[in-house]
Formats: sequence, structure tokens, C-alpha cells
Amino acid sequence: MKQANKPSSYTANFLASWVPKLLSLLCAILIYVSVRYFNMSSRTVVIPLDVTMPQDSSIIAESTIPSSVSVVISGNDQLIYIVDPDDIVASADFSAVKESGIARMPVVLTYNNKVFKDASLTVAARPDVVKILFSSK
Repeated sequence: MKQANKPSSYTANFLASWVPKLLSLLCAILIYVSVRYFNMSSRTVVIPLDVTMPQDSSIIAESTIPSSVSVVISGNDQLIYIVDPDDIVASADFSAVKESGIARMPVVLTYNNKVFKDASLTVAARPDVVKILFSSK
């Protein structure tokens, strides 16, 4: 006589060994993450900073105007040293400043985004914000 609701042998085998399978999956994920993300490095280069000052001659800068900025290039350690720092342009635009006080503007990095995206590289300016103290004449 047949037994009713007997699980198939495939299902029984799968459920019987679920602990080793789960541990194997977790190990595979850990290996993938370690190879993918621990192989990442960063390189810091200093590039000139192009600062655009206000056109209004009654507003002058009292603090020093930074002339350079550090750029951190992160990604695969074999690719970050191929990047030419001269292809990256850093700028900060203070032309909209109309009154005295401390003005903060972000550092804008201009580069060929497609090349960096295809190579999975990231680029960030340090500091990412430039502060200049302005005063009225």
C-alpha cells in the first residue's frame, strides 16, 4: 500500500543537507566580497584649483585663495596609476558672491566620466568645499 503525502527523494535530500549548503553559500559570498572590494586602493594626487573670483571690484578676498586641491582616485590598484592627473580639472566658482563674509563653494571636478565609469574608478576632491573670507572695500 502507498503512503500518502510522502515527499519526493529530491526534496528530502535537499532539506536534509541545508546546513552545509547555507555555509557554502555564505563562504562564496564572503570570498566574492573580499576579492571585489579588498582589492581596491586609492591614490592621492595634487592638482591646480581654478578659482573664479567675483567681478564686482568692491568685494575682495581677505583670506588666502587655495591654489591646489588633493584628488583621491579609488579603484582597482592596477588601474588607478594609469590615470593621468592632468586630465582632471578642479574649479570653484565664487563669481556669484555679492557681499562680505565667508563664502563656501564646492570643488567641481571635470574629467572624462565615461572612462572612469567603465574602469569602475571613483574620483573625489579633498577638501570638497572651498571657503574664502570676503570683505567690502
